[in-house]
Amino acid sequence: MRRSFTYLVLIAFTMLNALSVVAQNVITISGSVVNGKTKEKLPAVSVSIKGSTTGTFTDDDGNFKFTTSQKLPLTLVITSIGYATKEVTVASDKTPVSVELETSFLIGQDVVVAASRTPERILESPVSIERVGPAAIRNAPAASYYDLVGNLKGVDVVTSSLTFKTPTTRGFSGSGNLRMNQFVDGMDNQAPGLNFSVGGFIGLTELDVESMELLPGASSALYGTGGMNGTLLINSKSPFKYQGLSFQVKQGVMHVDRAQRNTSPFHDWSVRWGKKVSEKFAFKIGAQFIQARDWIANDERNFLRPPFSANQNGEVKAGNRGSDPNYDGVNVYGDETTQNLNTIYASVLSSVPGALLGASNAFLNAQPNATIAQYNAFLTSIGAGALVNGGLSPILYGGHPTKNYFNGVDVSRTGYSEVNVISPTTVNIRLQGGLYYKIKENLELSGVAFWGTGNTVYTGLDRYALQNLKMGQYKLELKGKDFFVRGYTIQENSGESFNATIVSRLFNERWKPSQTWYPQYMSAYATALASGVPSVAAHQGARAFADQGRPTGNIYETQTFRNIANTPISRGGGLFLDRSDLYVAEAQYNLTNLLGLKDKGTDILVGGNFRQFQLNSQGTLFADTAGAIKINEYGFYGQVQQKLFKDRLKLSVSGRYDKNENFEGRFTPRVSAVVKVAENHNVRMSYQTAYRFPSTQNQWINLVVGGGTYLIGGLPQLRQFYN
Repeated sequence: MRRSFTYLVLIAFTMLNALSVVAQNVITISGSVVNGKTKEKLPAVSVSIKGSTTGTFTDDDGNFKFTTSQKLPLTLVITSIGYATKEVTVASDKTPVSVELETSFLIGQDVVVAASRTPERILESPVSIERVGPAAIRNAPAASYYDLVGNLKGVDVVTSSLTFKTPTTRGFSGSGNLRMNQFVDGMDNQAPGLNFSVGGFIGLTELDVESMELLPGASSALYGTGGMNGTLLINSKSPFKYQGLSFQVKQGVMHVDRAQRNTSPFHDWSVRWGKKVSEKFAFKIGAQFIQARDWIANDERNFLRPPFSANQNGEVKAGNRGSDPNYDGVNVYGDETTQNLNTIYASVLSSVPGALLGASNAFLNAQPNATIAQYNAFLTSIGAGALVNGGLSPILYGGHPTKNYFNGVDVSRTGYSEVNVISPTTVNIRLQGGLYYKIKENLELSGVAFWGTGNTVYTGLDRYALQNLKMGQYKLELKGKDFFVRGYTIQENSGESFNATIVSRLFNERWKPSQTWYPQYMSAYATALASGVPSVAAHQGARAFADQGRPTGNIYETQTFRNIANTPISRGGGLFLDRSDLYVAEAQYNLTNLLGLKDKGTDILVGGNFRQFQLNSQGTLFADTAGAIKINEYGFYGQVQQKLFKDRLKLSVSGRYDKNENFEGRFTPRVSAVVKVAENHNVRMSYQTAYRFPSTQNQWINLVVGGGTYLIGGLPQLRQFYN
């Protein structure tokens, strides 16, 4: 113990000496930025050393201050949206720097990385790109920074719940859109098993978002599978540049009109602390807490599912629970269980002894106008009173060819609205942290972690109530001026999440099995029709009779519902046990400086990545009862850019090859040209393609949704198993 303590003292002493040596070479740059015309102090202005990542932002009073180990003189680059970029030479650290910015109405001056994976002005980008900067994020009157994406040109945002928002471009809107990539600090932001991007749930806390860049079109040539409708890059704040303690409180009121539930408060609290300990080392930590009573999905239109619908995705049809006995509401759960009454009639017939059945048919054939009372009296007279007492006689009566009450009649169980199935309480807790070490000026090693938990609702192949969902993202990256090498993983834990459809159908079976419910329905229905009651009213009365004893209100609060929701799907419940992971290794190198091509106007970029999905649902979501399923993918990309005719023409050629072990490899090219017709006036032309490999669920899902119905993946081995 004493020896270990001695070692620790020596290490601490060595580190203090090292920091002291570094401190001796550190200078402090300070100053202020104002509007050149009005002399108004300008906050949130970027101030950085040219050719370096060192810098800061002005505070609310327009002042800035940062330290650096670079030698004087040096050049500061001052940028802000709405102002012309200005460069200022600093020859001494003794005098504060005073900067006046001139307003500029030119658009496209922001520097972006997403379009070509290299820094360039939006105006010179080879493809369309949209950017949201730190000032816009800071000042936006929005509940979430994802709402800002929805304000961009050509963008739609699908809101499945308060903390689950899915942006998309160029159509194909949907919850958990698989046709659009999302990356946070270079990390693919998808849940490996549930197949949705989790940026609004475990991504960056709002105070740590530096910028967002959106490619609103095909982008597979550089970013790989999934970029059919675009790619969204979300970038965090560097603790070297964004320092200090920040705290933000958002309070609001939801359900003001009380259309769905009583008015309730909305809470959103977040905190961030970034600190540059020395010129070499910095760190940041952050947290966010969101709580509210969520909206509910209340689309209860009648839905016709395949195979009854010719449309493979189903279609909306006329009718409601009162008018259509086979009603299946879009956001009504449990009514997916449906039966053809004639099929049940045939099953009842098969249970009746042949002699009794023959006597019954003979009576009804001889007296086609007999009433049910007369038919019951006949059955009792021949010793078949058990059929009468068991309620089966109206079924035999109504199904006989002389009556034919059940032919072509489909009836569904009575379902529950979403408000009664899914708890409205939304909670989201996010934690994040990062350590950053500058090996030298343009070489940085970093390790970051994002973790989140909470409740939300997701619509994918079905409706999922994600309860106590936990996800973590962890990354280690070495980044230089011309390259990066990174490895990261996404760890998924579905917690107590359940399938709303499965649990509701099983709940119906618990309080009254369909083997009991349907005969009761048919008996009441046949009796009503035989009494001259119109068909619609007969169905309504039959449902009321069969639904006697049906639990009402918020069934998610009942012990029966909780027991089903907490039982894994593989054991007859609705809980899915998803513990899937994603592992990624990625590298990129810009060869321009290495090959000495910069002065020739040539830019060459190469890169590649390897991804492995490890699907682990213990048979509740995937066909993985024998063990975790591994899916490997790899890809390589390259890009060449050339400036010609004194930079009046910029040509770009990009291409990427990707291979998934279950599918053939795909190559996607991109060709573009940017023509400078005048200063700050460009014409852009481009050709690009995109694709996506089927998702992990598209490939391997094996989900029991009740009533003998399965959702299965499209891989040949699954189809062959069921065939």
